[in-house]
This record gives sequence, C-alpha cells and structure tokens, in this order.
Amino acid sequence: MRSHEKRVNVCPRTQGKYLVSVVLTAVFAIASLFGTLLFSADAVADAAESQAVAQVGNATYASVQEAIGRTTLKNTTVTLLADVTESVTITPPKGVRNVTFDLNGHTLQATESGGAAGFATITVPANMQLTIVGPGTVAGGTQPAVDCRGALRVESGMFTSDATLMRFAETDETSAQGSFSGGTFIAPMLFNLLDDAKNLGYVTVRGGEYRGMIPAGLNTLALLSGSFSDLSNLAPYLADSLGLIPGGTSGDGMGDGMFHVGDLAISSKQASVELDPVDGLQRLSADDLLKLTETQLNGIADYLLVVDSDQLQALNDQIDSAIQAVGKRKAFEAVSQNITITAVRNGADDVIDANSSRGAGPQLRTSDHDGVSAQVAVTIKAVAEPEEPEEPGKPSNPEKPEKPEMPRSGSAVQALAIISLLLVIASAICAYATVHLQSSRLHN
Repeated sequence: MRSHEKRVNVCPRTQGKYLVSVVLTAVFAIASLFGTLLFSADAVADAAESQAVAQVGNATYASVQEAIGRTTLKNTTVTLLADVTESVTITPPKGVRNVTFDLNGHTLQATESGGAAGFATITVPANMQLTIVGPGTVAGGTQPAVDCRGALRVESGMFTSDATLMRFAETDETSAQGSFSGGTFIAPMLFNLLDDAKNLGYVTVRGGEYRGMIPAGLNTLALLSGSFSDLSNLAPYLADSLGLIPGGTSGDGMGDGMFHVGDLAISSKQASVELDPVDGLQRLSADDLLKLTETQLNGIADYLLVVDSDQLQALNDQIDSAIQAVGKRKAFEAVSQNITITAVRNGADDVIDANSSRGAGPQLRTSDHDGVSAQVAVTIKAVAEPEEPEEPGKPSNPEKPEKPEMPRSGSAVQALAIISLLLVIASAICAYATVHLQSSRLHN
C-alpha cells in the first residue's frame, strides 16, 4: 500500500520535466527554422542582385526586355549593368513611345539562333523611337545590330555585325527614320532595306565613323558629315563626293585611311579661271559662274549657293568692255575680279531669284554653322591693238632694185687675164689657118 502511493506521488514530477524538455526542443527548432529562412531570403536577394543586367530608375531587372516593359513616362531610360546576350524589341508599356538605351560601357549581343531567320540585337517597331547613348557596344554577330521600322537616334557607341549592320523600312503604312550624330559603325554592309521595304525611309548621317560599304540606290540617305572608309557608292549622297578630305591623321601621326566630310563645306574645282576675249565672251549669270568654277556644296540638302551680285555685275561690266574692244579692234588690258560665293539656308529672305543655285534640294536638315563662303577669281585676258591694215588699191612702195655688186678687184684681173688668153689663142689659131691656106694655094 505504501509502495503504490509512492509511485503515484513521483509520476507528476517526471511528467513536468518531460514537458519542459519538449517545449524547449520545439522552441529551438522553430528558432533554427526561422534563422534558416532569413538566411535563405538574404541569399536569394543577393543572388537576384548579382544577376541584374538592366536598371530603370532604382529598380533592377534580370533581363533587358523586362526592363523595357517597366519604363514609365517619367523614366524612359534603360541602363545596362552588365554584358548580356539578348535580342530585344522596343515594346514599352502603353503610352510610352520613347525609350533611351544607356549602354553604360557594356555590350548587348544578339542571341544566336543558328539560322538565317534570327532576330537583330535591337528591333524598333513602327511608331516607336529609340535613342542610344553612352560608350558600349551593340553587336549583331551573324544578325543585324538594329532593324528599324520606327525612329532611331544614335549619339554614341560601337555597332558591329558580320552581315548588314542596320536595316530600315518604308512601307505603305510606315516610314522609318534614322539620325546618326556619333559612334563607330563596322560591318561589310552598313545600311540596307528590310525585306518588305519599298524605300529606306529618311536616314541622315551627321557624324561618326563608318567602316564598311553603303550600297547605291538608297535615295533618301543623306550624308552630311562623318568619316568613311569606302567611297565606291558615296557620290549619290555627297553631291559628287565634294567636301571629302582624304587621309586624316590619327593619334600616332599616321593616316587613318578614312575620308572625312566637313560640316557645310564649299569647294571649287576651278578657284581661278581665265576668259580669253579672242575665243568669244558673253555675260555670266550666277549659274554660269558656278558651272564655270565647278563650285558645289558637300551634300547639305537645305542650303544653296549665292553669288555676290555686286561683284558679278562688276565682272559683267568688264566682259562688256572686252567685247566692245574686240569688236572695235582696240586694245584691252587684262583685269581680274574676285567673287564671293556664300552658302545660305534655302528660302532665306536675302536670297533673290537672280542668285539661283546648284546643289539645293528639299528641306531636310540644317547645319550648325552658317555664313560659310568661298572665293573664286575670274581673269579676262588682255587683247593687243592690231596693226593698221594696208589700204586696198594703194601700191606698196616698191623697193629700189639693188645695184649689181661689182666684183672685187682680184676677181676682175683674173677674169681679164683669162679673156686675154682666150683672145691670144684665138688669134694664133686664125694666123695658123691663114698661113696654111696661103701655102696650099702656092703649091697649087
């Protein structure tokens, strides 16, 4: 009976100790699990942070395409945070039409598809505008760097491709636009049409370095400035390639092999010409002078050349004087007239009809530098006064016949001696003949 009571009294104590142990074990397990979860969350956050390749505002993203989709009207700039291989399309949220890529010193490389139907590194759809800034590279590989049906502006960066670098398209529904103010562009073919394009669109090169070929026939491509390695097809775009400066100097003093286009340059192939009154003269118009001196612009489409009207009038006055002198057979002294030719914006108020132009085209682009001018010199050669012609019918003064020159004394003596000798011989012959004849008669 006592033993049973003792066991009953001991059991509650044992149970209490067991319960405390279980509770402590559970608390430790929960704490360990919570710590593990916290560590895992931090690790995941760190991993996500390390994989971010693009940024919009303060938010980072694991893909450039996702970052484009998170742009807003207040923040349209996508900044690269790392080199990335990804082909992207400019498809921002509804209402956003302009996106800026800041390459930020990194490379955006096209995804290789393994076939000819791959995508360009960047595709700009119709009604979208993309601006590319900052140092960095857009590499197409076997694909183009950019396909554009909308608007593309390039301010800096390097663009490369093993095929065609950039393709544009003007169709019945859309027209692409391009503007290049800086950057380096390297590819076998620099610009061309997309497959369904009727025309290129409106693409203007304002600067940059272009290493590759530009095909002929891109009628709406305007090259206003820049440096080019291949001149084979530049004539349609550069007003007969005038304004190009070959063989620029690189930093090491060696020629860089490029041909540079100056901004709003005027060049005259014949900066000095001579007019010969003997060959015929006529008054010159502004167009006549530009043709005569072969003065042209370097492809600035909305500028025209204006000839100083007062100087041109002074030249024409001298031409009139030379024409009159030749007609009246009078002398004319040589004169020279300098004429200034200035590039002015097409449609400027001070442009008059008398100063028509060469090289003017549709209103497309303007230069940052106005007032560029050149001078040509036109010289009218002198005409000598002709000698007075002889009056018809008036005999000329006959020259007096010259007296025969008397032979010198020595020659005369020799001649007389010879004549005397001949006379003596003749006399001797006659005497002999006479004697012989008389002798013959006596014998008979």
